[in-house]
Amino acid sequence: MFMRIDHVGIACHDLEERIASFERIFELKVVSREVNEQQGVKEAMLHIADGQGGGSYIQLLEPLGPDTPVGKFLAKRGEGVHHVAFGVPDVVQAMEKIGDRGVRLLDATPRHGSLNSSIAFLHPKDVGGMLTELVQAAERHPESTSNTTNADT
Repeated sequence: MFMRIDHVGIACHDLEERIASFERIFELKVVSREVNEQQGVKEAMLHIADGQGGGSYIQLLEPLGPDTPVGKFLAKRGEGVHHVAFGVPDVVQAMEKIGDRGVRLLDATPRHGSLNSSIAFLHPKDVGGMLTELVQAAERHPESTSNTTNADT
């Protein structure tokens, strides 16, 4: 069902500071920046590598406010890994299969995700305490950079 680890989401207090450190330490490049008001975050996607199933990324997340999911996460746990996202060929099909296996879905239908992907989240309590995201990637071009605001996503 999974094709790759699409990305690892990392919660941070200061997006620009964290981008600079990941660029300096790991020599990663930002390929996309977005503001996702529905999810309450500013984010940057940093490209790691491309593989047979598609690209892999680090997603840095800064909350738009303290009452957002990432804001609450930071207040409770501090900076660090927020979620792991797995690439799937068909997010709806993956949701159905996983739901049929007794895992609760946080999303009834897929929603818009980073880099024009379709995403859905699984309930962490049903998968060992890990917030898990399913990602059906749109066609991606690692060399291009987008600056997108997703006010209604």
